[in-house]
Amino acid sequence: MPILECNKLTKTYGGVTALDHIDLAIDPGRIVGLLGPNGSGKTTLIKLAAGLLQPTQGQILIDGKKPSPETNAVMSYLPERIALSQWMKVTQVLDFFCDFYRDFDRQAAEQMLAQLHIAPNQVLKQLSKGTKEKVQLILAMSRKAKLYLLDEPIGGVDPATRDYILHTILTNYNPDAAVVISTHLIGDVEQVLDEVVFLSRGQIALHDSCENIREQQGKSVDQLFREVFKCWEN
Repeated sequence: MPILECNKLTKTYGGVTALDHIDLAIDPGRIVGLLGPNGSGKTTLIKLAAGLLQPTQGQILIDGKKPSPETNAVMSYLPERIALSQWMKVTQVLDFFCDFYRDFDRQAAEQMLAQLHIAPNQVLKQLSKGTKEKVQLILAMSRKAKLYLLDEPIGGVDPATRDYILHTILTNYNPDAAVVISTHLIGDVEQVLDEVVFLSRGQIALHDSCENIREQQGKSVDQLFREVFKCWEN
């Protein structure tokens, strides 16, 4: 059974259609790139899966159920923008996640913080934007979830840190889970992806494995992306 499934999923904001009758199934054990230019519907899809938005039409299912507190217990969400209380110390945030999520692995989180030289007693508001983003990613990846939804996890960090983040994703997620990475930095994430979903103006332009793209198209995912969206107009 797919861990994430969309059936004719549609979301409109006033007269603007963000997602238009999307059908999509993502199976466990896959790392999937959700790719598209700004305004293509990536963040809307992730927010619908996280239960932060409600569909206008159609449905989205997580582990066979509509988004709810029950599905949030098996889904780890990394928002595009920092969503942590700035007055808290890093260790207090760990306390909060331990209390809130039964699948949170505090030891794994502390190990990753140490690797990035982030002191647990630091107050979040004293950290740089990039360091806050690292803390937020560590929190998301320290859960033993069935589905990880990562919205632009490498958008605001330097190339060296991107490599560390991608390594963190590969080595810390539950291998029986699915990871959905929304990004426009295709060249940086292509190495870790099993399959990709191209979103174009709220519709799926392509859903295929990276292996098929390379074999059948004779080009990288990044090259194909640039070709498909070269005429994109914001």
